[in-house]
Amino acid sequence: MKLTTICYIEKDGKYLMLHRTKKKVDISKDKWLGIGGKFEENESPEECIEREVKEETGLTLNSYNLRGIVTYISTNWETEYMYIFTSNDFSGNLIECNEGDLEWIDKNDISKINTWEGDKIFLEKLQKDNRFFTVKYKYDGDKLLDYKLREY
Repeated sequence: MKLTTICYIEKDGKYLMLHRTKKKVDISKDKWLGIGGKFEENESPEECIEREVKEETGLTLNSYNLRGIVTYISTNWETEYMYIFTSNDFSGNLIECNEGDLEWIDKNDISKINTWEGDKIFLEKLQKDNRFFTVKYKYDGDKLLDYKLREY
């Protein structure tokens, strides 16, 4: 089982996205993702997202909101539980990321870029309202087979 975090940093109607192009072995190769990564030993979700954002972007999150939790089930990889955060309160200057290219993408264009199929579902949810949600995805390789979304 894998524990991860992801943050969608917002500014001027755009999300800061990472185009995953630089790692040789990468399950998300050539896909666009928010900023985040795997938990380190003894980290809380908050500590993980603060560290990952700083490492990948150079930015410091001044405040953020936990928006949802995703469960990924797949035939090709271990089960993953991902905490989704959003933030529009940050400071610092962007740095070069060793995992790919950082770019501000207009929220209206998110559906046009290469993301995981399931990510499109929760990204639409993030933009529609502020209710907390959970979603469970079942994948066969890259193909989304089924999902169940719950709102609270």
